Amino acid sequence: MASRKPFLLRTDPAVIAALQRWAADELRSVNAQIDFLLRRALRDAGRLPVRQDQAGGDSPSTDSPEPNA
Repeated sequence: MASRKPFLLRTDPAVIAALQRWAADELRSVNAQIDFLLRRALRDAGRLPVRQDQAGGDSPSTDSPEPNA
């Protein structure tokens, strides 16, 4: 498994509350929700490098926001 680097995030309490509600709606932890949102934003902006095991494109994406998407 790839290593993960911890970091501190300071933000407005209203932002955290909104993230908590959103994460609960999608059955994720707040940490997983933030990771999901950051990865999606990076991918959409073309700034997320493609991992070698995903370069083939044969496997479905695991970060789809909805199961039917």
